[in-house]
Amino acid sequence: MNFDHPFAPFIDKNSTILILGTFPSIKSFEENFYYGHPKNQFWKLLASVYGEEAPKTIDEKKAFLKRHSIALWDVVKSCDRKNSLDSNLKNIVPNDIKDLLKEYPNIQKIYFTSKTAQKVYEKFFKDIDKPYYYLDSPSPAYAKKSFEEKLKSWREVLV
Repeated sequence: MNFDHPFAPFIDKNSTILILGTFPSIKSFEENFYYGHPKNQFWKLLASVYGEEAPKTIDEKKAFLKRHSIALWDVVKSCDRKNSLDSNLKNIVPNDIKDLLKEYPNIQKIYFTSKTAQKVYEKFFKDIDKPYYYLDSPSPAYAKKSFEEKLKSWREVLV
């Protein structure tokens, strides 16, 4: 089945960090916001890096992101997929990250929450001159590292 990205980037003129995922999970589609799967560790990891409680509601998540000048989006605009796994994404059309960065020039660094997101970015946007980094995947499907190991690497990269 073909899917289009269901929501706009979460960004404003004060955003200095852009965190890019691959494409929203089916659960995120249902929740109508990024990293909506209850077992995804994204919000807990990010909050722990900043020494805060993990936000629970969409309004709390948006307030948290604004407080820390963080923007969220995904590299994939549309794709074919069977389920939420990145390995199942086919016929990828990228989001227009170049135009987003032109519109929001305060973005200084880009981070990826999956190797697939980074690969798609490198394939379509290798001419963008911004430093970028990989964050260990917060997905429940990435069980290679414990929460504590992921948090350690997130702290090293984000702070």
